[in-house]
Amino acid sequence: MTAKRKRKKSHLLSHTRPPAASQTPSLSSQATRSLIRRHHTLQKQLHTAVATGDILAAESIRAQLAASGGLQKYQEASIQGQSAERGGDTSKVLMEWMNPMSLGGSSIGSIRSGKLRMLEVGALKIDNACSRSGIFEVTRIDLHSQHPDIQTKDFMEMPIPPKETLEKDGFDIVSLSLVVNYVGDAVERGDMLKRVSSFLRSYQETEKADKTSHPTLPALFLVLPAPCVMNSRYLDEERLEAIMTSLGYAKARRKLSKKLVYYLWGYEGVRARKGRDIVFKKQEIRPGGQKNNFTIVLQ
Repeated sequence: MTAKRKRKKSHLLSHTRPPAASQTPSLSSQATRSLIRRHHTLQKQLHTAVATGDILAAESIRAQLAASGGLQKYQEASIQGQSAERGGDTSKVLMEWMNPMSLGGSSIGSIRSGKLRMLEVGALKIDNACSRSGIFEVTRIDLHSQHPDIQTKDFMEMPIPPKETLEKDGFDIVSLSLVVNYVGDAVERGDMLKRVSSFLRSYQETEKADKTSHPTLPALFLVLPAPCVMNSRYLDEERLEAIMTSLGYAKARRKLSKKLVYYLWGYEGVRARKGRDIVFKKQEIRPGGQKNNFTIVLQ
């Protein structure tokens, strides 16, 4: 009799991250792009080695990551190469979507009282467009902080605010800009998306209908490398929207650039979730060569 196959326990985001390394001089744009690509390749190889229990291979890959500068070097390269590799300051797009025109003529200051609360996961800098706008109270986290104003935290370990304090401790917007694609496992990517709504403040129906409120709040700002959605065997925009709809989100804004795809997903609450028990497995939906294997799985 065949033994039942146990579901693999989700790893923390930090499980396959290499150690941080000491700071080094600035890189050229070509070296920056090469380092980022090499880091992502090694991360994928490390995830596979850990998942299959290949201890020797995992240790060898960790050594290669450390030799190339570790996560800190990768973060420095990401900061230096934002305009070329990361599409610039991605929060500029969010600010365009949050302007008075997008609000139906109302001003940001009229939304609720005080500043909007934002959780920025995977923060690298403290002076992006959202931080400079003055309309957000930003909580910034990253696995290995590069600045005292960025907390060293794993999003998957952050305590979920209880309902009693969600209004005070929750957020109006959670930003996952070039974060989900860094997670090595498709199931863990799905788990991350599932977790976001637990940190979003609740908006009453009267607030969503009020002309002085932003109709898409609370929301998730999601940014992915364009090939993850536009050139994957297992994920396209239709499937991504089906996944997000099943989690209770509605697509409010979308922008495609040469390198990135940006989304603003408005959270409509648990009662708006459609097909909440639907399982999204790894399934080929775009056959053919020259495709990548990126996907998001919900279990």
